[in-house]
Amino acid sequence: MISQEKMPSLVYFVRAKREDGDDVLAAKAEKVFLETGLKVQIDDKSFVALKIHFGEQGNTGYIKPQWLKNTIHQLKKKTSRVFLTDSNTLYVGKRSNSVEHLHLAWNHGFTPENVRAPIIIADGLKGGEEEEVEINLKRVKTAKIGSVFLNSDVLVCLTHFTGHGLSGFGGAIKNLGMGCASRAGKLDQHSEVHPWVNPKYCTDCGVCFDHCPAEALIHKEDKAFIVEDKCIGCGECLVVCNAGAVKFRWDSDIVRVQEKISEYAYSLWKSLKGNALCLNFLLKITKDCDCMAKDEPAIVEDIGILGSLDPVAIDQASVDLVLEKSGKDILKEGYDVDWSVQLKHGVKIGLGSRDYEIIEL
Repeated sequence: MISQEKMPSLVYFVRAKREDGDDVLAAKAEKVFLETGLKVQIDDKSFVALKIHFGEQGNTGYIKPQWLKNTIHQLKKKTSRVFLTDSNTLYVGKRSNSVEHLHLAWNHGFTPENVRAPIIIADGLKGGEEEEVEINLKRVKTAKIGSVFLNSDVLVCLTHFTGHGLSGFGGAIKNLGMGCASRAGKLDQHSEVHPWVNPKYCTDCGVCFDHCPAEALIHKEDKAFIVEDKCIGCGECLVVCNAGAVKFRWDSDIVRVQEKISEYAYSLWKSLKGNALCLNFLLKITKDCDCMAKDEPAIVEDIGILGSLDPVAIDQASVDLVLEKSGKDILKEGYDVDWSVQLKHGVKIGLGSRDYEIIEL
């Protein structure tokens, strides 16, 4: 009897850079999308959710709507029920409620005229419209997901690959796990991370006070001080501190956060029963994610666009390409975070495989 070894997951890849221009990038994204084969699973009754991050106000790294026009056109050949979506943020900002979230998306070019598809915010007006998915895994027993995602038939996860302060990098797994969670789900994933302020570096500038959604910061001896009982662990203070004074207890806390993210991603992937794919855009890869309300420089040259039916494989391939291009672990250099945790845990719980075969188009 011949043993059947598990085949590596397929990851499709096309080299691309921003200088290619919008039309060329749209054609390249379409090519990757079609190669995945997901389109054959869509019929005229299917609700197709395109999960995307519209970019915080002032951010310029987000996936541009012009790059998606061909892919959306292909989907609309199968069904008219195609829409773009994201969930509201835990932190205070222009994406913390649906009204301002929509206005911001329009300001960034995601208008009906440009994308030929409506926008639906997945967890309602203030982030409270959710459904629970029981998974009973190591960190998460019941995941709280934006209701729109769970009521969709097909999901296309569109991810701008970046570095990230809590997970080392933000890829498809984080876009699914954190990005599709309701506000309560985001809080659930962040809640065991507690930052602290090193008074040696704090200048008491007050920026962190303006960005803390929980009002967990106080003045203590002319320095910022975080009240742990009030802190929700969202990480906003870390990324806005220009003095580098805000620190996290990275070790076990960061492991828990990444494992929770993977488990939340699994809850959605399981619910969709394979009717999902991921496209990762490795263009203008920045140190921080698109939640940063400012322009940031790229930390590595543009690489291209990847597509896969396996969120773990596409993230592993993305990491490998970034490290190869930079010639070092540029992701760990950003925040000294072991980014492999989310990948290892994703394999352990059945979210996907780190073994992949890359097919360059």
